[in-house]
Amino acid sequence: MKVAVFSCKPYDRRTLQQAAEAYPDAQLHFFESRLSMETISLAEGFDAVSCFVNDDVNREVLNRLHNMGIKGIALRCAGFNNVDLYFAKANNIPVYHVPDYSPTSVAEHAVALIMALNRKTHRAYHRVKEGNFALEGLMGFNLEGKTVGCIGTGRIGKAFCRIMSGFGCHVLCYDITPDEDLLDLGCEYVDLETIYQSSDIISLHCPLNASTHHLINKTSLAKMKQGVMIINTSRGALVNAQEAIDGLYSGKIGYLGLDVYEQEGAIFFEDMSDHIIQDSVFQLMLSFPNVIVTGHQGYFTDIALKHIADTTMENLRAIASGDSTSRELTHNH
Repeated sequence: MKVAVFSCKPYDRRTLQQAAEAYPDAQLHFFESRLSMETISLAEGFDAVSCFVNDDVNREVLNRLHNMGIKGIALRCAGFNNVDLYFAKANNIPVYHVPDYSPTSVAEHAVALIMALNRKTHRAYHRVKEGNFALEGLMGFNLEGKTVGCIGTGRIGKAFCRIMSGFGCHVLCYDITPDEDLLDLGCEYVDLETIYQSSDIISLHCPLNASTHHLINKTSLAKMKQGVMIINTSRGALVNAQEAIDGLYSGKIGYLGLDVYEQEGAIFFEDMSDHIIQDSVFQLMLSFPNVIVTGHQGYFTDIALKHIADTTMENLRAIASGDSTSRELTHNH
């Protein structure tokens, strides 16, 4: 089976090649380019493609892949909002994902953003490098006793709630299906209105869909505490960036930690240090001292990368054999 691997960085290549040793019939061909209508010709002559979070797997791309004879798509991520699943299912194109690739990796990164924003570690680091040991302006707060709202309690959200409970926080959760383990831990399931009104910190761990698009907007922000901390390690479009900036100016948002950004496809995962980033909203956001942005690195740990590679190879084997597994989105959605 010949596989075209898109959005492939050196670290992806290393881990996939290692995982592929157990699958001698798989021939992996690596492309740094993202999959899109501009690059789709690279998939000609292949049996399957493997994609990542910012590849464009829309109806038009899927139709071209289908006409090329592509037998299936193996996503190297949990999210699938970049794939037209309805078209894929209607045209019998199996789409697989990696639903569980070390949830604690992303959860711990969300906590790292909370800690850095609270104790202003990013600012303290630069001060000390310059010989400035003054503490004025670096005041933080104790996490113990604070109310933390977690929107989405799937694998990652659940891991996040466990960590915040360990800090002694009062954890409020919102999800369609409550998790019994979290209830036993002392977490409380409430509606979104209560999350907005009561939380000192709100962390997003829900998928991106029509109901969660721009979940953080001027209307929801108006219901929140003055100076609320918002953390997003899920999908960029959960936050309306312009209205978040308005919230930063007004002081409604006291701290903003983002590992994802709605327009990240044009900049994330690339070295842009020699370029002028053509996104005025993003550039403005970076200018605030109470904002930390990381480049979609929440998942980026050794354990997670290995698991992504191993699961991707298992999914490619399933595509080759025609087997269906719990990871096939077009079978389960």
